Amino acid sequence: MKNRIINKIKNLFTHKAIVLMYHRIAEPESDVWEIAVDQDRFEQHLQILQKMGNVVPLEQLADAINAKSLPKNCISIAFDDGYIDNFNAAKPLLEKYGIPATFFIASGNVDRENEFFWDELERLILFSEHLPALFSMIINEHSIIFDLKDESFMTENIRQKHRSWKACSEKPPTLRAGLFYRIWEQLKCLPNAEQQRHLQLVKNWAGSSLPARADYRTMSISELKQMATNNLFTFGAHTVTHPTLANHNARFQKKELTKNRRFLQEVTGQDINLLAYPYGIYNKETLQVAADLGFKAAFTTEEKPVELNSSIYTLGRFQVMNLTGTAFTNQLNHWRRAGYDN
Repeated sequence: MKNRIINKIKNLFTHKAIVLMYHRIAEPESDVWEIAVDQDRFEQHLQILQKMGNVVPLEQLADAINAKSLPKNCISIAFDDGYIDNFNAAKPLLEKYGIPATFFIASGNVDRENEFFWDELERLILFSEHLPALFSMIINEHSIIFDLKDESFMTENIRQKHRSWKACSEKPPTLRAGLFYRIWEQLKCLPNAEQQRHLQLVKNWAGSSLPARADYRTMSISELKQMATNNLFTFGAHTVTHPTLANHNARFQKKELTKNRRFLQEVTGQDINLLAYPYGIYNKETLQVAADLGFKAAFTTEEKPVELNSSIYTLGRFQVMNLTGTAFTNQLNHWRRAGYDN
């Protein structure tokens, strides 16, 4: 009991920061990974942050950590992946409230109409009107055999279950959802060429030839250049093809990061000094590659505050859900107290 009280008192004087992680500012039909925040709620978040007056650019936060001079209770904002709604929806609202943000861009789909594989797979498995009853395929040396039974045909009940499903915290509510998760789990570990080859096999099985959705694409070179003209916005590395870095050797990891960094530097005219690991996943080789390439800091998806003694290449971030302003305020307070009860 005494130690707990002492730790609480010590934490009151500890300089901490939190990094907020967003992905999309949109209202998709479904959001199984909880990465979308609608525009109205995002604006409520920004209004709250503006009143707090303690939002700092992410690179400034990284510099402070490296200098061991972290300011108390500051907040930084990051966006992952580079969806087009970052330009269409997030950019004008961030500009309206004068709030800085860093955008970690997976550059492989820039100036292409392609969707990220997880979005395409979600649409294909969870929302196709009809799928063959039996699925059988070897992906990443794993045999996946699945009988969809009467879920071969979409019903409104199944559709609603998929729209409300949260895959990070809930078990699959349907057979289709179970199949989706099994395929996703194996695809994310593969290099891009193998991902795309297997995804095409899944499309062939489903008999699907749907075109890519414009509102799921990545920002274009032109849009990235426009964003870079505003000093509020900086960019960070997020690989070319969004691989699970820890599933690949150091040479592959270095190539993904070097090519991504060079591209972003040429397009934006900025030095690319920050890195976010796709899926937040890394290993010892990843940390060494990040250090060898001279990144100032690298970020995971581990939900932990940034402190003076935080490892510069495993900094935590908190994923922001589609919260109302009141719920967002409560969540901020909870995150800022993180670790106080240890």
